Amino acid sequence: MKPYHTWLLALGTLASCQYLPLRQSATPASPSANKFCDTTLQHIYTLQDKRNTTELLPYLNHTSTAYRKQAALAFASVQDTLAIPSLQTLLSDPEINVREASAYALGQIGHSKAEDALIRHVQQEQNPEVQAELLEALGKVATTKGVDFLAKYKAPNLTALGGQAWGLYRAGAQQQHTPPGVEKAAALLAPTNPYEARLAAGQFLARTPKLDLTLYRQQLLNAATSDPTPEVRMAATQALGKVRAVDKAQILSTLAQSDPDYRVRLSAVRAMNGLDFEDIKPAILAALQDRNINTAVATSEFLLSNSAGIPTEPLLQVLPNLQDARVRSNVMWVILKNSQPHSRTFLNQRYKQQYENARTPYQQAHLIKGLSGDIENYKYIAEQMFSAQQPVVATTGMDALILMRQQPDFPRRLESAFADIFQRAVGTGDVALVGMAAAAIRDPKLNLRNQYRSFDFLTQAQQKLQLPRDMETNIELQKAIDYLSGKQESETPQNPFTHPIDWALVRTIPADQQVLLRTEKGNITLELFVEDAPGTVANFVELTRQDFFDNLYFHRVVPNFVAQGGDKRGDGWGSSDYSIRSEFAPLNYREGYLGMASAGKDTESNQWFITHAPTPHLDGRYTIFARVIEGMDVVHRLEVGDKIVDVELLQQMPVAAGAAR
Repeated sequence: MKPYHTWLLALGTLASCQYLPLRQSATPASPSANKFCDTTLQHIYTLQDKRNTTELLPYLNHTSTAYRKQAALAFASVQDTLAIPSLQTLLSDPEINVREASAYALGQIGHSKAEDALIRHVQQEQNPEVQAELLEALGKVATTKGVDFLAKYKAPNLTALGGQAWGLYRAGAQQQHTPPGVEKAAALLAPTNPYEARLAAGQFLARTPKLDLTLYRQQLLNAATSDPTPEVRMAATQALGKVRAVDKAQILSTLAQSDPDYRVRLSAVRAMNGLDFEDIKPAILAALQDRNINTAVATSEFLLSNSAGIPTEPLLQVLPNLQDARVRSNVMWVILKNSQPHSRTFLNQRYKQQYENARTPYQQAHLIKGLSGDIENYKYIAEQMFSAQQPVVATTGMDALILMRQQPDFPRRLESAFADIFQRAVGTGDVALVGMAAAAIRDPKLNLRNQYRSFDFLTQAQQKLQLPRDMETNIELQKAIDYLSGKQESETPQNPFTHPIDWALVRTIPADQQVLLRTEKGNITLELFVEDAPGTVANFVELTRQDFFDNLYFHRVVPNFVAQGGDKRGDGWGSSDYSIRSEFAPLNYREGYLGMASAGKDTESNQWFITHAPTPHLDGRYTIFARVIEGMDVVHRLEVGDKIVDVELLQQMPVAAGAAR
């Protein structure tokens, strides 16, 4: 354990609240007590943690504003439709923050029966912040009626305009949209509109599936090239992928090579889906060698996903310049996939040698995936998978085999051999191999039902699991059993309530507690959100005090999305022997926010991620418990396999300028 020094501060009636043992500082600052020194707020939150609707409902009528607000927010996580009538009543509460909390909770519950009340109260509400929350909540529950209202709504102020745009986005995420709504979103990209409206509109246009945005080419192009914020430029650039235009390749190629922000450059590459390789070749080859590793990784993944018809010669020419193992492996995959059979023998020899000489397990993992570009390497990959000493190598080997099996040109002669490999993987008892193999077995696109005479091997594997630690694997096994038996898919099993919040610990955590995350790439300073996610923060603090995260690795980095760590196995399948509850508060995933990884609601334990950019599709689905206040440049440089040196709780320091929550 690291040495810490305890210091206490009396704060009037909150004198009983002590603070975490912290590192000694030359310039001590006064900590700020968190709100859970109030035992009633603790009790309300405990009812939330237990998902106890019956005892929570009376608190919605409490005389205390703070308790009504906390009870309303509780239902954002409980998500019980029985609370809808009471929450609708609270939309008329005299207190602004209660109305705002109630609107958020109704949106989180997500039932269309709240639609009429939200529309009615939007038209009556005078407070801009509540108007915005009502409009966004409406998008989460909207039918065609709600979407039509959102498209035609005349926002009375700029805050409400942002809420309207987010409402359109939330509706689009539920595949609810109309032509007037699309037209409204395109208009909101104009530079005269506030940032929130432009950001939400860009996210709506970029992420809503099956939109044809050809009519809005100019608005998107203007935003992609001229918006002052990279967050809006990257969304508009992504949306350009939905435009039909003869100069589309030229536009995206220019953006991919010119924008100063790597996130915009890689968004341009991702938007090139469906374009002829010859038209984008110079931009792709340049992006593979981009100065930012995330752009290079995203470009190599683009090639892997769009490999059909790509000539190998230009890739072979650029391959010696690619030093990153992840980029190299993806390019190798495309080369092997598209090479003539007579060339593969030599290439396979060379690439296998690189794999066997790799210096780290993560480099080995990348390279073994690259070898899966040639179907004839399946035996070699299976051997490496079953004999691997490091979980990440075995897990990536299974991922490579599944990728092989998913290819449209997969040879029928190997169907039985792959079915045997998947069955053997289930028999290993390794939580990752079992879960991944089960997911492949129940994939209807692979049509494996006739390959197995019995599913006893799945049942036996399920009986050996340790719950709740292995819940993700348990879910996959049950789905595979249902698929092979021809039954309707069972209801997803829920984790039991087994890990109550440690309130004694929570009371010692200052409201603005900071954490120093030391990595091989540099230091990252975090601020924890104990008042928004006390159970998650207490869990993180406890694990930090146990040195749990020290010397672990960032095992997953998805460019312009997240960097993820906190896994003892190092492959994304490591959980603790317990799970904690999901905690949803009115926070949004922007650049540098920390969330808990999960296999579904209430399955969180020790893995967490840091966002590279706004990721609104995660809002209200993954617990937000902290944000980066210093060192975001380090986050953007993180790669798979970078080590977390250690994590340390800090004495409070002034918040960095401009780091707004």
